[in-house]
Formats: sequence, structure tokens, C-alpha cells
Amino acid sequence: MSAEQTPIYGGQAVIEGVMIRGQSNIAVACRRPDGSVATMRHPLTSIYTGKLRRIPLIRGVIAMAETLTLGMRALSYSANVAAEAEGEEISKGSMAGMMLVSLTLAIGIFFLIPVFASDWLETLLDSELLANIAEGIIRLLLFLGYILLISRMDDIRRVFMYHGAEHMTVHAQERGDPLEVEHIRKYPTAHPRCGTAFLLVVMVVAIIAFIFVGREPFWWLISSRIVLVPLIAAVSYEVIRFSGRHAGNPLVNLITAPSLALQSLTTRQPDDDQIEIAIRAMEEAQAADSVAIADEQTAMG
Repeated sequence: MSAEQTPIYGGQAVIEGVMIRGQSNIAVACRRPDGSVATMRHPLTSIYTGKLRRIPLIRGVIAMAETLTLGMRALSYSANVAAEAEGEEISKGSMAGMMLVSLTLAIGIFFLIPVFASDWLETLLDSELLANIAEGIIRLLLFLGYILLISRMDDIRRVFMYHGAEHMTVHAQERGDPLEVEHIRKYPTAHPRCGTAFLLVVMVVAIIAFIFVGREPFWWLISSRIVLVPLIAAVSYEVIRFSGRHAGNPLVNLITAPSLALQSLTTRQPDDDQIEIAIRAMEEAQAADSVAIADEQTAMG
């Protein structure tokens, strides 16, 4: 089977667990407070698996929407599993509220601060080009500073360990290795198709894109940063997808080096229990895909 035909699996870390996105389902495995494992499968809708998902650029926009919606579903599930020991349950409304607050803070920190800071610099430097470059650099520095800050938090460190376990397990799956701890241990915690890598590429692509966008009037300065987000995300997704498919190419390795280096902050070496959770999530996703394929073949007669 060629690299282009090999099914692509990816995922993300959640609270004491891992989510794996398969071909037609997502699967989440989480460690309960008592040490047992909780799992969940959820089928993907046709918008995430249909023909549009295979069209360059358009698939990047769909992938961005998918990451937000499925990520929230997986995070909500893991949060409720973690809350089982207290006999509590986090409602969808509460989770949506927390996500709204987080999104508002993200917009303020990574969008408004760079825009207003660069607007001041434009007056000082008398150059739209330099102001646009400064805006991108400020946004990138804020992003790196944020990653560095949260990486020092104990709870986040555990999430980053699961993040590493997810990447190592995906590496093993891509190379056809047995999904066993001793085989997975040899792989790195960084992966070219990481969400962190995607965000870094978005920052760089945005700097390049906004060089060619005017800053006047002020309403255009604000709206252009919003309107162009889907296009920037679409291009960034293609870069990540290409780098993942051609990981051995020297030029591609040069391009992905900064992203892989950044993952030294967002991933940690996991313990065996965490790798076992990542394995369980991968196995659940693969099993769900197998059932979906069998059902489709049955339906076709």
C-alpha cells in the first residue's frame, strides 16, 4: 500500500486521555480516577468524510471546523470521565460557556493586541509593510510565550504527556508496527501533522499573506484579519498534509524543523499507562472503521 493509500489517523490529547480521528469515526479513551478505562466512539458526519474533504484548500477549511467541533466533543467527554469520582457531570452548556470564554480570551490576546500594537507601529514607522510584518511577529511571540507559560503547569504537563503518547502511537500505526508499548516507545513524541505545527504554520502563512493586504481604512484592518482566516487555514493545512506525506524529504524536513522543535514544549515523554490509553483509542478507532467498512460492503450487496 502506497503512502497516499495508507489510511491517515490523527488525534489530540484530552483530560487523562486521547482522541483518535479515524476514517469514519472518532474514538476517545480516558483513564478513570479508579484506574479503569472509559471509551467512546462517535461517527463522523458526511461533511467530514465526503467528497469535499478530498478537495485541496476546501478540505483545510472543513478540517478546521472539524477540529473545533470534534475537539470540543472529546474534551467534554474526558472532562465528565474525570468528574466521575465526585459524582458530578459537566453539562454541555457549561462546557460551551468555558469554550466561549477561552475563545474570547484567544481573540483578545492573539488578534486584538497584535492589531492595535501594529497600528501604533505603523504611525511610528510610516510603513504598512513593516507594520504588517510587525503584527505577525507580535502574534507569533505571544503564541510562543503562551505555550511556554502553560507548559510549566502540572496539569498541562500531563496533557502534554498524553499528547506525546498520541503522536508515538500514530507513528507506529503509519509504519505498520504492532500497537504495543515496547514497539511504540522507539518513536519520537513530535509529529509533522500535529495541531501545534498547524498553528505555527498558520502564523507564518498569515505573515506572508498580510504583507500583500492594505491596512486602511481601520475597519478593513480588522475585517481582513477575519475574512482571510479560512484561506490562511486552508493553505496551512495543505502545507501540513504535504509535509506529513513526505516526511523523509530533506527540503520538507527543513520546513518542518521549527514545528517539530516547538513540540518539545507541547509534548512530553509519556509513561506506559498513557501509551496504553493512546493504543486503546487507536484500536477503538480502527475497530469502528472496520465495522463501518463491513456495513458499507453489506449494503452494497
